Amino acid sequence: MRILAVDDDMHMLNFVATELRQTGYEVLEANSGEQALQLLESETVDLAVVDVMMPGIDGFELTRILRADYKLPVILLTARHHIEDKERGFSAGSDDYLVKPFEAKELLYRVKAILRRYNHPENDLLTVGSLTIDLKSYEIRSTTGMLFIPLKEFDLLALLALKSPQVVSRDHIIESVWGIDFQGDEQTISVHIKRLRQRLERFAPDVRIVTVRGVGYKLEVVG
Repeated sequence: MRILAVDDDMHMLNFVATELRQTGYEVLEANSGEQALQLLESETVDLAVVDVMMPGIDGFELTRILRADYKLPVILLTARHHIEDKERGFSAGSDDYLVKPFEAKELLYRVKAILRRYNHPENDLLTVGSLTIDLKSYEIRSTTGMLFIPLKEFDLLALLALKSPQVVSRDHIIESVWGIDFQGDEQTISVHIKRLRQRLERFAPDVRIVTVRGVGYKLEVVG
């Protein structure tokens, strides 16, 4: 799992990043909201830990962007104790809220709980545009009917749908769909992407797989 840590306080940023890495998470660090959004143009993350008080794009505004544009879960960090700030944070779309100072154990517990919830959707359903993917029955539905596809294609489509509209790197696709010990070449991904595109053109024309050159792919709704 990859986590984006955002804080203009370098001491706190280092503390959060270090604790997360020691637990086994991969961490991307940003010292501003602007830098965080720049990273997300080419990187895939599963959750963001965001400080509230930052110059420029503050934590509340960044949270709104992360939720609306990237569908990312967010934990907000603040040194303030006012209930109004908590209300504002949850109104912006944050999933949880931690008041500084906090124990590393508390942060790690909340990160784990949120990742578990987001990576196991309720009712095992993923929806992107007219496309609905049932993770339990392996059925794919749209307004045109029902579709069954080979398992690797299904796993690839489900991964793109789970991360949509984020870009998913080719390395992340290989590790998630084929496993870290995969011995094939990247052409395998290209072949599966081509097949999925052909299926979606006929089955769910409002949904498409976009290539982000040099990075990977993303699933997005057309129009």
